[in-house]
Amino acid sequence: MRKWGIVITIAYILIVLGLLVPGATLIVKGQGSVLAPYKEWVIWIPIAIVVIGQALLLFLSVDSSWRRLKPRSHILVSCFVTGAFLALLTGAAIFSLGVGIWGDHFGDRFFDEGASVFLFWGALWVVWLVVFYLYFRNSTDVITRATSWLLKGSVLELLIAVPSHVIVRRRDDCSAPVVTSFGIATGIAIMLLSFGPAVLLLYKKRLDEYANRASAPK
Repeated sequence: MRKWGIVITIAYILIVLGLLVPGATLIVKGQGSVLAPYKEWVIWIPIAIVVIGQALLLFLSVDSSWRRLKPRSHILVSCFVTGAFLALLTGAAIFSLGVGIWGDHFGDRFFDEGASVFLFWGALWVVWLVVFYLYFRNSTDVITRATSWLLKGSVLELLIAVPSHVIVRRRDDCSAPVVTSFGIATGIAIMLLSFGPAVLLLYKKRLDEYANRASAPK
């Protein structure tokens, strides 16, 4: 199963780098160099978050009982990763909605400095980490529940980002389509990400069922 996790992770990296990033560039104005985003260091931050998080969710083995019978990852690792993804989704939804209402003036109105954006995302990260930990600290099925939250959250975020993108394009805003295209790419990326762990968990569940049948007394 670990080999399939590596295959899924590599496929996910190729989708993010080869399709979603250029796709987000093209939907801003329907033109421009698809290689331009790769030259900006800021774009590599969300790419690194979703790629590293995808690998962590696939290979995490969580022990929520705090008993170290086997080497396992602490539940806070799952909360940390899931909180980061939910912060990206929440932030993208808020920014998309903001530019949909205020257009290019949204940043000047609420985020006058670039550092404030990262502080805002960091605050969302902490909030979601605490919420996820308090809700799932006694759960033995953290990864399955996390992917369910991420899938639902990505759908909700796309329901906000896509109409907002249509609005800002019709208004012919300058910078706002960049924000909404980022929101669309983020929603799709995390939606695809949530399928990776879900598929392997279903695969593992089926293998466990076969093992239980084989060991059951006849």
